[in-house]
Amino acid sequence: MPYVPIEWLREHVEVPEGTTAEGLASDLVRVGLEEEAIDRSAAVTGPLVVGRVLEVTPEPQKNGKTINWCRVDVGPEHNEHDEATGRGSRGIVCGAHNFGVGDSVVVALPGAVLPGDFAIAARKTYGHVSDGMICSQSELGLGEDHSGIIVLDDPPAPGTDAIALLGLGEEVLEINVTPDRGYCFSMRGVAREYAHSTGAPFTDRALELGARVPVPTDSGFAVEISDDAPIRGNAGADRFVARIVRGVDATAASPAWLSKRLRQAGMRPISLAVDVTNYVMLDLGQPLHAYDLGTLHAPIVVRRAKPGERMTTLDDVDRSLDVEDLLITDSPEGNLGSRPIGIAGVMGGLDTEVGEQTTDILIEAAHFDPISIARTARRHKLPSEASKRFERGVDNRLQAVAAQRVVDLLVELGGGTADESAVTDVDRTSAPSAIGFDPQQASRLVGVRYSNQEVVETLRSLGATVEEPAEENGESTGRHAASTGRVLVIPPSWRPDLTEPADLVEEVVRLRGYDAVPSVLPAAPAGRGLTVRQLRRRRVADLLADSGLVQVLTYPFIPEGRHDQLGLPAEDPRRQAIRLVNPLAQDAPFLRTSLLHTLLEAAVRNVGRGMTDVAIYEIGSVTRPAGPLGSSPLPPPAALPDPVTLEQIRAAVPPQPLRLAAVLVGAASAAGPGAEARAYDAADAVALVRDVARAVGADIRVGNDPQHAPWHPGRCARISTADGVLVGHAGELAPRVVTELGLPARAVALEIDLDVLLAAAPETPRQVAGLSTAPAAKEDIALVVPVDVPAGDVLDLVTEAAGALAEEVRLFDVYTGANLPEGTRSLAFALRLRGERTLTGEDTAAVRDAVVTAAAARFGATLRG
Repeated sequence: MPYVPIEWLREHVEVPEGTTAEGLASDLVRVGLEEEAIDRSAAVTGPLVVGRVLEVTPEPQKNGKTINWCRVDVGPEHNEHDEATGRGSRGIVCGAHNFGVGDSVVVALPGAVLPGDFAIAARKTYGHVSDGMICSQSELGLGEDHSGIIVLDDPPAPGTDAIALLGLGEEVLEINVTPDRGYCFSMRGVAREYAHSTGAPFTDRALELGARVPVPTDSGFAVEISDDAPIRGNAGADRFVARIVRGVDATAASPAWLSKRLRQAGMRPISLAVDVTNYVMLDLGQPLHAYDLGTLHAPIVVRRAKPGERMTTLDDVDRSLDVEDLLITDSPEGNLGSRPIGIAGVMGGLDTEVGEQTTDILIEAAHFDPISIARTARRHKLPSEASKRFERGVDNRLQAVAAQRVVDLLVELGGGTADESAVTDVDRTSAPSAIGFDPQQASRLVGVRYSNQEVVETLRSLGATVEEPAEENGESTGRHAASTGRVLVIPPSWRPDLTEPADLVEEVVRLRGYDAVPSVLPAAPAGRGLTVRQLRRRRVADLLADSGLVQVLTYPFIPEGRHDQLGLPAEDPRRQAIRLVNPLAQDAPFLRTSLLHTLLEAAVRNVGRGMTDVAIYEIGSVTRPAGPLGSSPLPPPAALPDPVTLEQIRAAVPPQPLRLAAVLVGAASAAGPGAEARAYDAADAVALVRDVARAVGADIRVGNDPQHAPWHPGRCARISTADGVLVGHAGELAPRVVTELGLPARAVALEIDLDVLLAAAPETPRQVAGLSTAPAAKEDIALVVPVDVPAGDVLDLVTEAAGALAEEVRLFDVYTGANLPEGTRSLAFALRLRGERTLTGEDTAAVRDAVVTAAAARFGATLRG
């Protein structure tokens, strides 16, 4: 977030004396720049004054250290009378030795509070009462140097307030800037907005600097822009300015005012060349980079990276480059553009860094494509202050001006000389496109009556050019643009976000005041309630939550290796994932084809953080392309697309079925007095699917599926509708998958197609049967069936054969072993039967006979004796 020191802001716009950070925040929020925080961490409170050293007495200590016992004149208001000298002063112990008698220093008196909440008080030390502290830069938050105290040049009288002298009482406002307003990442941009809000006079320092920019010369450092892989048709770079300053003292320290401003902006002072480029970036909004000219080989070439190319950036990290990365390269040994010396708009290279031996510096000020820079910064996980500005849009007329400002500062602060014969400016930029605009569109869209004159004046105050279009014969009507209907608006170069009429409407509303827009809630029409499908979907979510599962929402993006982790076969259609052109994360560029792709990742994260028992579910869409994707047309704004266009849009969107998935890990029930813990197993996953089907009123069939990853080959159930349409799978995950992901053994999961299940349910909800007052009858039936007959199929048959009297059918035992024919097993079912009257023995026997007969006919089953 940008930081706004008030004194710095005053260099661009007239800010009234006495303005506080709170007042500044109140002014800026009117134009959409919201307060993020007010930084008071560097503020100093209490008495901090200028002192003059009267006496310095070195006193060696037993520990080998020598301290100075000093008498310091801190002004009549703060001095104490000294009987020995007859003069007013204070005694202070100081361990530094870079000052002497007669020097003026900064003294914190008792009652002062320094940065870091460091309170000053009189205290006894080294045999003296030290009545204050002589301060160093680090103690006042003015720099990193703590080796010596501050000695003031051309000091005021003792006792002068040092807080005002050093600017230590200044608060800094931190603001929140939306991504479309990148120009506000500079003092220049914020000052312009402050002027819009308050009407204060604004001075564009870029215009003043522009008048002193020299014209390009033929002898400037050679630069070529070559982009063989433009992004969306946009070249990676369209302007590159290079300036040279010779004879710079690279070891010169940055002045206190410059270091202070960098720290106020949240940046650490590093060296003169780096500090100057950072300061100009913060001031004007143009990122810059300084190269050691002695390490460069002409020409500089701006190009895309080659396959397999690498470079070491300024943070001393060796990076593998992507072919979409835009690079700054030079040409050693005449090999054109062979050596990368910087990742354009993100970070420079280590080989050409300005160091202590540098004398000649080349300044780069370029204009790069926002999309290229944003992708590169995310790809390398390398956000920088430069990339933050480039990806939001930088003024393409600012490069030469910012470079001139850096040259001026290096000459002033580093003793360098500007090489006016070496000026390079490769400029391929184009002027902003004119926007046809009806001034009354703002009134129509917002509901506030703005006159044409008000709209035109507002757009011109923004920096835009507003023109009346010429007549068809090429002659202007000569009337004022505000008196006509449609006008042509040319946005200012620093507002690349203004591309269409809606953008202009937003600016008119913002600058005329959001508070003028009435708050009118639309009338809510009478509704018909939720549809049957919506009710069933909510019922499913409630059921799973009531069953103890936690609903999660995961991002639908997966890495390239996720299909391999889950062991999907090469021919599996779930491998046909769509790759995003502009993914949120470069390491997850694909859209999921299964909910388990992301839900298992959530389970792994929870297990990794100590959650040994996890039961989570998700209801969401997956993307399952059925073939090559078509191209979607872009419909015109503010108009309903015609049927043909709508059909083309639909055809370009891949199928996105609604799925339900759950992952169960660890204990289904915890251990307690008299009870043992029970782990989740495959039956729990199948039972959840049955419960879901019952909740929506759909009939399902459960069978075995030995070949469906990522489930265990022998513990995976295939779920289908009554007419055989696949719904999904449930069961235990394969051991290899569990090991690969790092989940506990025997983890179980389910995934079903909720669209298919809802479609299988009756259109109208089933009516709840009346409650019977008759008692329930129980019947247990044990059937001997071949071992390859799925228990789920037998359960379905028993339920069907039991008929209307079956209130509940449950498998309660599976037995294999002695007393059974080889190749068979016994499946025992508990039936709870209930009718409108009390059931007799004949009634339950008839149900049992019907079940046995049906099982014998379908599976060759026999009743176990």
